[in-house]
Amino acid sequence: MGVEKIYITWDEVNGLLDIINEYVENLEDFDKPWYVSGIPRGGSILAVLYSHRFDLPYLHNPQNRDHNLLILDDIADSGKTLQEWRDRMNSPIYATLHYKETSLIQPDFYGAKLKKDSGWIVYPWEREDSKTIQDYLDN
Repeated sequence: MGVEKIYITWDEVNGLLDIINEYVENLEDFDKPWYVSGIPRGGSILAVLYSHRFDLPYLHNPQNRDHNLLILDDIADSGKTLQEWRDRMNSPIYATLHYKETSLIQPDFYGAKLKKDSGWIVYPWEREDSKTIQDYLDN
């Protein structure tokens, strides 16, 4: 038997972004991000969504010197990608929709924590029957 797949909807993505935004809003003013960016590929989609929903400018090419920066990704699963980014860019705030407890690294914020035996998360932008991100942003 294969790994169980858990299909996430756009509404669930919105709810998880709302949770992340609550954390961001509770930061001290001097720590709040001025920009948002994303780890390609899923994080890029989330950064654009976050930028539109919470009126935070999207930064296309983030640099380590960008201190007031929120970097999003879809999941901290193994944690390797997040660790690579944090090693290269240590000043931004990192947030993921999902954080698996077996990840090498924990993001600063996350929308939901997953057990190690959680199934494979399938995000709406990965599904063939999903609305396109352009359609989503029109709503």
